[in-house]
Amino acid sequence: VPGCAVVTPNLAEALDAAGALGLDADPERPGELARALRRAWEARAVVVTVGSEGAWLAEGDDLRQIPSGGREAGDPCGAGDRVAASIAASLSRRESAATAAVRAVADASRWVAEGGAAGFRGRGNQPAPSTLDGFAHRIARTREAGGVVVATGGCFDVLHAGHAQYLRAARELGDLLVVLLNSDASVRRLKGPGRPVNPVADRRALLEALASVDAVVVFDEDDPRHALDALRPDVWVKGGDYRVADLPEAPIVHGWGGRVEILPLLSGRSTTSILDRISDAG
Repeated sequence: VPGCAVVTPNLAEALDAAGALGLDADPERPGELARALRRAWEARAVVVTVGSEGAWLAEGDDLRQIPSGGREAGDPCGAGDRVAASIAASLSRRESAATAAVRAVADASRWVAEGGAAGFRGRGNQPAPSTLDGFAHRIARTREAGGVVVATGGCFDVLHAGHAQYLRAARELGDLLVVLLNSDASVRRLKGPGRPVNPVADRRALLEALASVDAVVVFDEDDPRHALDALRPDVWVKGGDYRVADLPEAPIVHGWGGRVEILPLLSGRSTTSILDRISDAG
């Protein structure tokens, strides 16, 4: 542990570790526990998770509480692994420990709210959870309640007002909206070596911040047919610059009884026009 970037024990593990190190440990003061462990371990940061209350981050001499966001309770199995994996991914993108911890608590909270490990247990003909990034449980609950699952897809490289209006209109077609998001490699193949402007983690975070978007699933292929076959939405939505006859995914959507909707786009709003204006201004 000494020299680690971030150590992520839950409260029980932190108490056990403190006992082994001969440290005073008060379960009612997890923040001070995190700070004591950081010093004892000589780690850059320690994140002690405290279930539905979120986590405490000790970094240097700083201490802060990170709330969970108040999401609904679900199966907590795997939440600690979700925290660790999310922090590792954030650090690999050179994000700070504080940014990584905030993102990790949000990711773990969402994981639990959407069913946690229960979302990966057998569900008959439900979509493959490995493709759906853990959203299978929420999708199943929507369908069990008689709701309509809507999906759309795209690069969403530079999020703008046209995207916001389009996604809001797509969400109004059903009870849950899943956005299938092109990975960075997929965007490069489709748009060229200068794209995407924003990496997939940022594009996903911005989409998830919109009230109209319930879930974001990243796919790496040139088109979303594989991801669609796993999700099998009731409605597949594309923007007005497409025709149903031109969509390679339309036949498979129709194959399971889904429908394809083409929504109008907000005139004068496009990523290309925004990038052209930035280029001209430069």
